[in-house]
Amino acid sequence: MAVLASDGSNPDVSLLYDINGLARSAPPWFDRVMAYVGEYGIVLALVLTVLGCWWSVRRRGAPADSVSAVAGLVWAPLAAGIALLVNIPIRGFVERPRPFVDHRGLEVLVGGKTDFSFVSDHATLAMALAVGVFVAHRGFGLAAIGLALAEGFARVYMGVHYPTDVIGGLALGTAVALLLAPLALALLTPVVSAVARSGRGARLVRSRRAEAVRLPETVGIPESRVGGASTGAGRKDRKDLAA
Repeated sequence: MAVLASDGSNPDVSLLYDINGLARSAPPWFDRVMAYVGEYGIVLALVLTVLGCWWSVRRRGAPADSVSAVAGLVWAPLAAGIALLVNIPIRGFVERPRPFVDHRGLEVLVGGKTDFSFVSDHATLAMALAVGVFVAHRGFGLAAIGLALAEGFARVYMGVHYPTDVIGGLALGTAVALLLAPLALALLTPVVSAVARSGRGARLVRSRRAEAVRLPETVGIPESRVGGASTGAGRKDRKDLAA
């Protein structure tokens, strides 16, 4: 296929030089940090966001809320994996070289990139994870989407992708995570619900603390009256002893 951007008059290439030019004027230590962040750091931060969201949703809300949220979190890495698989034929069809192959003067912060450029795997993975988290929890999801956008910027800053590579990756990750979410959640929710009703596996969906808080409602006693009922029973026992 023809290269999507080949000359400096193309806005895609101009924006590439503008963003990557920041690396040329930045101190060397900052470029090293950006290289690590863009290659590994943001993906690690997204994984920690998924784990933080899981820890939060299993401790708050109703049991049904925990089940649906955990099902969404299970879908997040699955969506990322599917999106990466979808990207394999896209890369082979477009066959777009890395920007540093066709354009001189770029500050390339990581070496060894010999595969095709469109679509960015990192941007695809990051946004699919982020949208999956958003399906499970709005607050954590917005934070994850912010990280995914930062990942896209970092890939251009590092000189290994065109801006349109990143935009394509963000769009692909979003499309896979959102369009397949209804089917995925329809399949995953009963599985997660069964885990929640099991023995030790139930703690993956619902924490002991959350179950303890809702126990009075489960047995039909309003939580606000539990303390009063116990106190009244205690007074009655003391009267019986006095008699």
